[in-house]
Amino acid sequence: MSNFTRRDFLKTGLTAGTLALTGTFPLIAETKTAATDYVTLGRSGVKVTRLAFGTGSISGAVQRSLGQDGFTRLVRYAYDHGIRFFETAESYGDMHRMLGVALKGIPRDSYQLMSKVTTFHEGVNPQEKFDELRKLANTEYFDIMLLHWQHTGTWPTDTARWQDAIQEAESKKVIVSRGASVHGLPALRKVPGNKWLDIAMIRVNHKGTRMDAEDYATEGLGNVPEVVSHVKEVRKEGMGVISMKLIGEGIFNREDRQKAMRFAFRNAGVDCVTVGYKSTAEIDEAINNVNQAFA
Repeated sequence: MSNFTRRDFLKTGLTAGTLALTGTFPLIAETKTAATDYVTLGRSGVKVTRLAFGTGSISGAVQRSLGQDGFTRLVRYAYDHGIRFFETAESYGDMHRMLGVALKGIPRDSYQLMSKVTTFHEGVNPQEKFDELRKLANTEYFDIMLLHWQHTGTWPTDTARWQDAIQEAESKKVIVSRGASVHGLPALRKVPGNKWLDIAMIRVNHKGTRMDAEDYATEGLGNVPEVVSHVKEVRKEGMGVISMKLIGEGIFNREDRQKAMRFAFRNAGVDCVTVGYKSTAEIDEAINNVNQAFA
């Protein structure tokens, strides 16, 4: 694993390639914003495609139901159509292993991989857990590691040992950057001003479906204005923001899926969105929805 394939690729990305070929910056007027463009996630420096491939639909049950062959075909279809950011989580069942199989043989420095680690189990050695997840995913490193499902207002202190462990793993070059996924307003309110976080994963859509409220597990609607205000605040602080629940956990119709995508990018101002898929048609639609959000 060379230093170039890790750091230089992340920091230079496609812009350097453009400069090498043309000797100048591309004109803004000639640039169309697309789902498969690379964007930088704030101060992390990690470059990812604007649209990610999520593997956690109903905690991964939707993706697992495809079987390995069907899932591999879907991952390869996404990759061939320009999606180069894949994300999973410890709690998504067998998805680390299935994703590792699906990506086998593809150059590792041509895509980015994010995992999310469960932090509330007692007696778990974080470094051993990172090694286990890397082995399952068949990867030497994760581009991003998130503290998963932080849903209380005390999470910054509750997860201190995991934060320290992720920084230790960064020093060993098995993790590139770090962040947290939050659920509920008490947890979200602890994101602004947090110096440890490079990246925040936040639930965003135009309706407030499956979004953050005072109760993280509410069956009602979330507080859209407050969530958006926090997204804007942390981006100003230099954090990268990845949005989830773009399609209301699968319940939105096509019109609302389009509106949600536009809202996330144009109103909330997130950097990147992740969507779970079960068919190539859903990948095509998600790419089109992101493209249309900037049209």
